[in-house]
Amino acid sequence: MNLLTITSTSIFFLPVSSSSIVVTRASSYKCTSSAGLRRCVNKEKEEVLLEGMPSHYYDDEWQAQQREKTKELHRRRREEEEEEERKIDEYREVGMRLKEYPEEDVIKAKKLVSSFIRAVEEVEEKIEEAAERGELTELVLMVIWNRLDLARRDEEKDAIRSLDLLYRRVETEILKREATPAMRLLNDLLIMYDGFNFDEWLNKCKKIMTDTFPREDPYSILVPPGFESFDIDKHHGPWRPSLDIDDNTLLRVDFVREVDELLQEVRSEQDEEENEQEFDAESVVNRLKQQEKQQTIRQVEALLDLAISLKW
Repeated sequence: MNLLTITSTSIFFLPVSSSSIVVTRASSYKCTSSAGLRRCVNKEKEEVLLEGMPSHYYDDEWQAQQREKTKELHRRRREEEEEEERKIDEYREVGMRLKEYPEEDVIKAKKLVSSFIRAVEEVEEKIEEAAERGELTELVLMVIWNRLDLARRDEEKDAIRSLDLLYRRVETEILKREATPAMRLLNDLLIMYDGFNFDEWLNKCKKIMTDTFPREDPYSILVPPGFESFDIDKHHGPWRPSLDIDDNTLLRVDFVREVDELLQEVRSEQDEEENEQEFDAESVVNRLKQQEKQQTIRQVEALLDLAISLKW
């Protein structure tokens, strides 16, 4: 009797219920292999997983999501590396701006700017003292600008605001020192205006002008500054002005001429600028600047008319 005969005979003599159970068990389980992991699938139930393995590991959709997440992480890492390289290049570019200046001067300028930042409430006095010593130069402005540029790149709002004000103040002081006496007087008169009482401001400006400009009456024409001790009747006195006469004396005619030239230049620039009609943030800011500029121009025009019609 061979093995096949024994097997078939054994199955034949088994009870019907037992035979059906054996057949069912033999046909209800199937083993599969996927990605190096083996699992057994039960047709009647959902899955019978290997011990210790989470069920979602065998989900194709979950695996696809994980692959997409991995790609996204690699993409973000690549973007971060590129952004880091870009910032390094920008910082290197900022640092190279000062290479043209002597190293000793750069160190002094950096120390001066640091003293301005630490001064806080006394920064105005520090700036004026530095201007009197002749320490405010283009290099100082460049150092402040570099710090401001770095703060903008790092989006440090408080530092941006402070450094921007410091840059404008130092620049104004430098321009003030380099300006002519007429422009310095014009700047001082404009600063006096508080934005409220225009007529009172004009009266104060008139008093300052009469004190600043030399008198232009017949006597002052016949006896210019330096010849006050000359006796016209006796024709006796010094023929040359004294050496202590200030050469920076500002004449009214010089003030009128320089202010008029300034107004002509500003008006020509105004004509070239386009009128912004948009309502985005940048356009609104530009319009506000234009309004402020127009107000300043009106003040300068009023000062020019006052100087032209000035009487002692």
